[in-house]
Formats: sequence, structure tokens, C-alpha cells
Amino acid sequence: MIANEPFAFMAALLAMSAATYLMRAGGFWLMGRVPIGPRVKRMLEALPGSVVAATVLPIVIKSGPSALVAVVASLAAMLVTRNDFCAVLAGIGAAALMRAGGF
Repeated sequence: MIANEPFAFMAALLAMSAATYLMRAGGFWLMGRVPIGPRVKRMLEALPGSVVAATVLPIVIKSGPSALVAVVASLAAMLVTRNDFCAVLAGIGAAALMRAGGF
């Protein structure tokens, strides 16, 4: 059984890589056939924020107040400085302070 583990790992890795490539290539292929009108353009512009919200919201709900404060601090730092690095530092610092305070 152990002799097959490297093969199974490589097969799984290749299958996941192929699936990822096909999804990305298929998306480009499909979008090449969609007329980009004002409605589609607005949807595509809103998509990155929707993906971030869908990723961050479950983490905030599960992690509690320290994660919420970290997200708010990151958002505030990003609005003020327009610098990704500063936003990350603000979020990490806020989460560390909240957790050090017992939250």
C-alpha cells in the first residue's frame, strides 16, 4: 500500500492541475463569446469585492470579535493609506491586540 502513495499523490496533483487549467481556460473561452455591455461590465467590476466578501465573512463569523476588528482595521487602513501592506499590518496588529486582551 505504501508503494502506491507517491503514484496516488502525483495522479491527484495532475488531476487537480488539469481541472484548474480547464476551469480557467473555459472561463476565458466563455467570456470571449459574451458581449461586454454596461450590465456585464458592472458585474465584472463588482466581482473581486464579492469574492473577498465571500471569503472573509465566514472567517469573521467563525473567529469572533477579534477577526471583525481586524477586518475593520484593515479596511480603515486601506481607505486612509491606499497601501495593501499597511492594511495587512493594521489587521494583524488589531487581531493581535484583541487576542492579547482576551477576545
